[in-house]
Amino acid sequence: MAEPVLSIRNLCKSFGALKATDDVSLDLRPGEIHALIGPNGAGKSTLIHQIAGTLKHNSGSIHFMGRDVSALGVSPRAQMGLGRTFQISSLAPEFSALRNVMLAVQANQGSSFRFWKPVMADASLKDTARDMLHRVGLLERADIASAALSHGERRQLEIAMALALGPKAFLLDEPMAGMGPEGSKRLTAFLDTLRHEAPILLIEHDMDAVFALADRISVLVYGRIIATGSVDDIRRNPLVREAYLGESV
Repeated sequence: MAEPVLSIRNLCKSFGALKATDDVSLDLRPGEIHALIGPNGAGKSTLIHQIAGTLKHNSGSIHFMGRDVSALGVSPRAQMGLGRTFQISSLAPEFSALRNVMLAVQANQGSSFRFWKPVMADASLKDTARDMLHRVGLLERADIASAALSHGERRQLEIAMALALGPKAFLLDEPMAGMGPEGSKRLTAFLDTLRHEAPILLIEHDMDAVFALADRISVLVYGRIIATGSVDDIRRNPLVREAYLGESV
């Protein structure tokens, strides 16, 4: 079996007496979608913050691409290829969708000082950015200011920007949020192909999407993982059915 791209071991994070992350261990393997689910307040976002580097854990370790990144901040982790939607880069609301992605492409090329050059005149940046927008289904909205996009379209834009950074793994935090049924269906199909470029750690409340996409699911309740397994394993697990899926056992 291939080595995990991302490996979290015995991670703990407390806020006073509250254990937000309680001895969490999980990994992300090449080519897979590993979904992290749980009720509101379970600690999913706190865990993602720790993985991304925006929040320091109290104990445990985080390894990415075979390296212990526990002491690294957000930027070094991103430069190594850990891509997170809506944390990768704040959208510039006055810029078009195309220009937002062009700036992400520019950053990935390691040429940030070209910002002072008229970005929209750079054909290579524009072509790459348009390709990213096409892949997420936003090309027809390329010239619209990001502030004028719907919530769902902004999530698509964030994924396009993540793609532009060439990540080795994706941390996707509720990418379906704000989307209607058709938008969710299209994005589900796209994520199913995206796993072949880089594995995905997916937080999502849309259980239809989770069950359609996930190779493995981990269930987080009160900061602790109570089960990890295949879709069928999670569907049958009595603890999960009681704690999260709302079924009596």
